Amino acid sequence: MAWKDALDSLFGKTTLPRATIDNLFSIATASVTMQGAMNLNPSKTAGLCFKPIESSTYDTARTEIEELLELSSRETKTGYRIITDAYRFTWVLLEDPDFDDLVTGIHLVSQTLIERGFGSYLLCAVFRFEHEKPVYWIYNFKQGRYYPFVPLPDQKRDNAAEFRIKSLLEKELPIQKETGLWYPLWGIPV
Repeated sequence: MAWKDALDSLFGKTTLPRATIDNLFSIATASVTMQGAMNLNPSKTAGLCFKPIESSTYDTARTEIEELLELSSRETKTGYRIITDAYRFTWVLLEDPDFDDLVTGIHLVSQTLIERGFGSYLLCAVFRFEHEKPVYWIYNFKQGRYYPFVPLPDQKRDNAAEFRIKSLLEKELPIQKETGLWYPLWGIPV
C-alpha cells in the first residue's frame, strides 16, 4: 500500500477505485440477458443512495449534481428528483425509458460525489426490473459488486429467485459471492 493510501485510510479518507465505479456499466449489457432469458424488463427508474452528509460542501455538491442532472436531462430527457427517506438517507432518483441513460446518469452522479470527496458516503445504486414482481439489482459501492434482491410482502424475500437470477448472470455481472452481504433494502423508493 502506498504511503498516501495508508495515511488516507488512517485519517478516514477513502476513495473508490475507478474500476469499481465502472463496474456499474455491466448492468446495461446484463439487462439484455435478463429480458431474453428471464423476461425481466428494466423499469424506467433507478436510484442512488448515500449516507447523510452534514457539511456545507455537501450543499455545494448537491447543487452541482442538480446542475449536472439538469444539463443531462436536456439531452437525454431523464427526469430526476432528490429525496431523503425515513432513515435520513439521501436518494437521487432518475426516470427515463432508456435504460442506458439511467445507468449513465447513476454513474455521472456517483462520479461527481467521488470527485468532491464524498465517495465514502455512497451506499448503493438500485436498478429495478419487472416481471410478475419487482426484482432489484443492488450495486454495493464498498464491494464494487451487484447482488439481487427480490422482496416479498411482510419484509420477506424470495431467496430462491435471488439465487436463480444470480446463477444466470454471474458471468455477466460482478456479483457479490458472499451472500451474507446481500442486504435487504426495504422501502426502496425506486
